[in-house]
Amino acid sequence: MVSLQRIVAAASSAAIRLGAFAFLRWIPGHHFVPLVISSLVVYLTSVASLLRGTTPGRQINKAQAPSSNSRELSYKTQSVDSVLKTLFGGLPHAGSRFLTGTTIVINIVLSLLTIDFLARDFVLHPTENVSFSRIGYVSSTTANLVFREPDTAHLPVTVSYQDLTANTGDWHEQGIVYQLDNSTDFTVTVAINDLKPSTQYRYSLSNNKSGTFITSPKPESPEASRLSFVTSSCLKPNFPYNILSHPLRVPGIEQMTDVLAKLPELLRPAFMLFLGDFIYIDVPYRLGSSLSHYRSEYRRIYSSPSWNYGTEGNRAIDLPWLHTLDDHEIENDWSQGNKTSPYPEAADPFVHYHVSGNPPIPETPFAHPDNVTYFSFTNGPASFFMLDTRTYRTEPAQQNSTILGHAQLQSLLAYISTPEQPGIHWKIISSSVPFTKNWHVGTTDTWGGFLDERRTVFEAMWRAERDLGVRIVLLSGDRHEFGATRFPDPALDLPSSALQPNTPGLGLHEFSVGPLSMFYLPIRTYRQTDDDDVTVKYAPQGNSKFGLIDIVDDVEDAEPGAEAPVPVRSSVLTYSLYVDGEPVWKYRLSVPLNQKLRFNAAVGDSVSDTAKASMLPPGRVLDDRISEVGWTVALGDAVGRLPDLAKWVLDRYQERLRGSLN
Repeated sequence: MVSLQRIVAAASSAAIRLGAFAFLRWIPGHHFVPLVISSLVVYLTSVASLLRGTTPGRQINKAQAPSSNSRELSYKTQSVDSVLKTLFGGLPHAGSRFLTGTTIVINIVLSLLTIDFLARDFVLHPTENVSFSRIGYVSSTTANLVFREPDTAHLPVTVSYQDLTANTGDWHEQGIVYQLDNSTDFTVTVAINDLKPSTQYRYSLSNNKSGTFITSPKPESPEASRLSFVTSSCLKPNFPYNILSHPLRVPGIEQMTDVLAKLPELLRPAFMLFLGDFIYIDVPYRLGSSLSHYRSEYRRIYSSPSWNYGTEGNRAIDLPWLHTLDDHEIENDWSQGNKTSPYPEAADPFVHYHVSGNPPIPETPFAHPDNVTYFSFTNGPASFFMLDTRTYRTEPAQQNSTILGHAQLQSLLAYISTPEQPGIHWKIISSSVPFTKNWHVGTTDTWGGFLDERRTVFEAMWRAERDLGVRIVLLSGDRHEFGATRFPDPALDLPSSALQPNTPGLGLHEFSVGPLSMFYLPIRTYRQTDDDDVTVKYAPQGNSKFGLIDIVDDVEDAEPGAEAPVPVRSSVLTYSLYVDGEPVWKYRLSVPLNQKLRFNAAVGDSVSDTAKASMLPPGRVLDDRISEVGWTVALGDAVGRLPDLAKWVLDRYQERLRGSLN
């Protein structure tokens, strides 16, 4: 009969190994650390008890004694079985101290690795003295330079810049920063002015920080017909965990740097649109909610050696980063507004490190400028509106719930309905959380919890696409997965054949991508359930995902499926998805530059001629290397449906209970 001590030892050993594996390689959840450490204590206690005890031998009658061959076979079987139980089950080996010691050491090492991932960066890499510089928003004539310098010996800091295309070597002094203090965590933003469009510059600080940037093109210039940029969200240093890596290394940043360095010059991105969860204050463990805790997390990320990985001009720190706010920069699934603690503590470093370097606020913010954390800008053929879907939201799925707040909603609606300047054919709206309700876990934390407000926004977007001659594209992050979704205009009254899942086609398009460097869940929780949100593509796999968006004037076939396609001069947007450093999916949208050629007959006769005349061409897939078959896909899909099954069972039970009570 198996003793209680052996059951406890095996169970606690399994908890250590499974918990450590999940924590270090799968998902760094805060539950795993106490599970692993407490299981180690239980394991060592139970193993010590087993090693102190003795098991009396069983007496065997000679008449019952097995033959020598049977004894030898039984011994070998028991020996192999015992070795496996020891190495894989964590149980002591009766005849080998080495095997017993080995399995104990395995569990101790896994526990130490768990502690190492949790604490090494805090213990060995304090961030109080971190000094860095980065470029934020860049226009055709200005650039926002953000830097931190806590060492008073380096003050004052002189900011200079140099035109790298002039070949004169002349430096121009932008200004001198005489004082930095703790009120801004020793950060400051300097606007470099009087720059030339489409020009590469180098900046230099007297504290030995330097970098390069390129200004955006002059509006309506030939260069303004093209734009490339990247987008992603969510990053965590040293995950998946690697004991040989620097604890602040961000693998996804380095993978992206390698990809971008190999792109042709015309595809080099102008900026990174980073859509939230730049820090994870509560993952794997919240150490506090004070101002100092939040500030230290930003300093920790900016201490990563990955920012300076690669050659100058190709480094991630040389790429302008524009930021939106999401929940893990405050608290998981935050919806308590901007007055409740810890929002004020969380907002302070976000403002100093990110808002100060971001684009300007909209021309019509409908709120005092000092209280606005949403932004708007133009670059080349596109205008942008960067939403803040955390600061102003209320509890989701309630009557009159809002994800934007009144002022931001009005500002967004004004932006959507305003005609763009000549040469601008795209309105790109970014949100930290997905617009689609096709994700069936955590839906209320997305726009799925604010469907009335979403409908108001969508109606304005559909109207703008019909009337203004622009195309609207939605970008989002948050989910640690990739999902492309389209939202067809109900006014088109499309047939069911144009609304099938996993198809390109007509409608507003959303591309939601993440993480740049963090965990992913193989459980497939995204699927289409109605005709409102039509699935285009879903890809959950990959610890590092980002989208490269390229917009260029080109010739597109107005009706690619027709017998005689008509070539049309168009502004063409190509979305390329990269997973773990490899391009796996490409999708194309276009806007005919001659508005009279927007007609599209691909949807059939059920659509009226008036509706057809206002339609933009459907999207189309250019490349797809994402596998949709295999046992992992089937298993992930089955597990992903369990919450829906549980809800269905609970609803049926409640219905029967109400029926019996009535």
